[in-house]
Amino acid sequence: MMTHDFDYFVIGAGSGGVRSARIAAAHGARTAIAEEYRVGGTCVIRGCVPKKLLVIGAHFAEDLEDAARYGWTVGDKSFDWNILRDNVLADVDRLNAGYQSTLDTHKVTTFHARATLTGPNQVQVGDQSFTAQHILIATGARPFVPALPGAEHGITSNEIFHLPALPKRAVIAGGGYIANEFAGILHQLGVDVTLVVRSGTLLRGWDEALADRLLTISMQKGIQFRFNYKFQSIDKTADGLTIHFEGGKTIETDLLLWAVGRNPNSADLGLETVGIQTAENGAIPVDADSHTSLPWLHAVGDVTDRVQLTPIAIREGHALADHLFGTRRWQTNYEDIPSAVFSHPPLASVGLTEAQARKTLGTVKVYTSDFRPMKHVLAGRNERCLYKLVVDASTDTVVGAHMIGPDAPEILQALAIAIKAKLTKAQFDDTIALHPTMSEELVLMK
Repeated sequence: MMTHDFDYFVIGAGSGGVRSARIAAAHGARTAIAEEYRVGGTCVIRGCVPKKLLVIGAHFAEDLEDAARYGWTVGDKSFDWNILRDNVLADVDRLNAGYQSTLDTHKVTTFHARATLTGPNQVQVGDQSFTAQHILIATGARPFVPALPGAEHGITSNEIFHLPALPKRAVIAGGGYIANEFAGILHQLGVDVTLVVRSGTLLRGWDEALADRLLTISMQKGIQFRFNYKFQSIDKTADGLTIHFEGGKTIETDLLLWAVGRNPNSADLGLETVGIQTAENGAIPVDADSHTSLPWLHAVGDVTDRVQLTPIAIREGHALADHLFGTRRWQTNYEDIPSAVFSHPPLASVGLTEAQARKTLGTVKVYTSDFRPMKHVLAGRNERCLYKLVVDASTDTVVGAHMIGPDAPEILQALAIAIKAKLTKAQFDDTIALHPTMSEELVLMK
């Protein structure tokens, strides 16, 4: 029987890879992990976590403005980007150290270098070669930058956390969650923001009523939108950037942020060496248990392009390690996944949208609550929340919940449990309202 250097070798130390390595090691597997950048992955190092801290920091702009209506006298206000940026990056360092400590505690061997496949059960790390009984690809995804003349003059979400200074003007390319989140952040911090969308739709795949409400509120705040604009080229000038679009339209800006999607990060890993063919966008094909067509090679997380969410990568990595080295056999459930857009204000959603429900279920009932939260009323801020429940009319089961407003993601997490449990609208109605709260609207919709 062949003896390998490791039982499990994980390529990529993001959320999915670290969880899988930790669980495998806890089961007694001799485990190694290789990461060419920093342990923690996109979410921790240059994604969800630092972005959410920027969202919180940016929201103080409105909070300080509203404080006067609540009796607070706020003196001269000023904002220092360098302080926020450096404090956020320091917290990233803390989390990076925590992830590394977790690996060390579980006796996972860490290689701070790029690893590639060189043959069956074989990996190359620098000038070292190892064999492993099982190898996991958990290399995540990377921002997509279109192949256009001058595209390199723009930046992506990878670089925005390290800006030496905030620009006066910013153009954000894209209409998805990353584009809308950074539009809100930069606008709240005093940047003149224009969101450029290739199509005529904002937040494709989200409930249309929520997307329309975010568009209305964002425009009221002063964010500009350009729909059906197709990029042609970008020129660097003495004053910044000139962006050219089809039809002869141009926009002058200081910063261009590409937020037009993320592609699986599978290039140059040696997949072709072992006969694995990826999808056109680079996704590694796997089955429900995260196995590739090779019995020793597996993949989880964004690199598979199933659902690009951190909690999904964590569950996929955990389930795989249990399957390979433990006694428990389970699979990640992709139904009723809650998701959020940390825009200003934020959106949150779980289950079927109204359009999806009508297409798949036929007869549905839709309940909405459109209101101004107490905080906005006293502050004189004309910004309304929208809550929406989608119900299967034949069973009274609540199959979708969608909301936009303050703390929507925090509220929706508990609501996602109810929808996962397939509770009925009658059970919602039978629940006593917690008054006065925004969330009480969920049990008062008639």
